[in-house]
Amino acid sequence: MTATGADHDSAGTTPRGWWWWERRRSAVLDIGLGLASAFECALEGVKFAGDAGVPVPAGVLFGLLAGATLAARRRWPVAVVLVSIAVTPANMGFLLGIVGLYTLAASEVPRRITAALAGMCLAGTFIVTFVRMNQSVDDGAFSGGRSLVLLFSVVMSLGLTAPPLLLGLYIGARRRLMESLRERADSLERELSLLADRAEERAEWARTEERTRIAREMHDVVAHRVSLMVVHAAALQAVARKDPEKAVKNAVLVGDMGRQALTELREMLGVLRSGEAVRADAAAALAPVPLAAVGAAAAAAAAAAEEGPCLADIEALVGQSREAGMVVEMTVHGAVRAYDALVEQTAYRVVQEALTNVHKHAAGAKVMVRLAHRDDEVAMQVENGPADGASPDAGLPSGGNGLVGMRERVLALGGVFVSGVTDAGGWRVSAVLPDRGE
Repeated sequence: MTATGADHDSAGTTPRGWWWWERRRSAVLDIGLGLASAFECALEGVKFAGDAGVPVPAGVLFGLLAGATLAARRRWPVAVVLVSIAVTPANMGFLLGIVGLYTLAASEVPRRITAALAGMCLAGTFIVTFVRMNQSVDDGAFSGGRSLVLLFSVVMSLGLTAPPLLLGLYIGARRRLMESLRERADSLERELSLLADRAEERAEWARTEERTRIAREMHDVVAHRVSLMVVHAAALQAVARKDPEKAVKNAVLVGDMGRQALTELREMLGVLRSGEAVRADAAAALAPVPLAAVGAAAAAAAAAAEEGPCLADIEALVGQSREAGMVVEMTVHGAVRAYDALVEQTAYRVVQEALTNVHKHAAGAKVMVRLAHRDDEVAMQVENGPADGASPDAGLPSGGNGLVGMRERVLALGGVFVSGVTDAGGWRVSAVLPDRGE
């Protein structure tokens, strides 16, 4: 009795159908109530047949049909209440009226229709009770006097109408609240699932960014140092017999370059190991949050970046290329000042990668390195002429990642990066980085 057809919208139908019922126990309950109501109305139909002067079988059949309509209360609650109102003058259908009114109040029928039918039930019960009580007073069957007839009629009509109506309204409101809470819970579950997917995507993006940054650093460190080592090794091979002193000098330079490359690689691997240790600690403390580990590694790498190369090291970088036989001219414009560590490191890497590309692709070319300090930015340009053709090619491999790495570095700081062929047949790399403060 605590459910209507709307109560089981999400329950699903049974394989056997069960007409409008969605669950077997609902069908059993309604059929049982219909049989009980039909039996009650059939018994009351005997007295109704005697009072109306009709054959008893007709009164019993009328009671059976009227009471059996209670089985359809979930499908047609309005019709059930109307039948109960119609049989009220015959003094039958008490169970039919009570259960039908409860079902109507608990259903999704508009409240104005429910109020109208409830008022009709109240008025019908009051009128029938009042008339019959007056008849009992006239016949002497009720000795309480006419003063109690009105009170008894009001109490009787309210007692048969108000409790089922209020209970149905309460059950319907509670059911709608539960459905609303269930929908909110489902919506929250979907939102949490979406947030988890987004968190995983952000974690994967952070891991990808960190791998890209590490690969870029490894490329800048290894490519430049190894390129110089290859150039010096080629020069060493060329002058080993003709000029032993120059060969020794080149050998020393190769050793220095190798040691510098190993030192920078060792520092980078140290950052990675410390990041792994931080990730392990973060995983032990916050296992469900994969972003914490990535963030910790990125923070450690960023902290280590502050100790990287700076603008003051560019002159030494140019000197190394000169020692390798490259003709390099460097000019500085503007007042030299300190920049953010990441800005200085990016500027250094741009110049370093540009010089490395000259070693790879334009052996013997003349190079011009320009560095300009402006009001709110620092600009650098590395321009080389065409290869002279006389210098042997060092045979250095190229993966095509140098320009991509430079562009990513510059754009990540909000700068501008341009590269391309010059009119003279050489190559120019230009970058402008905003001053992010000291």
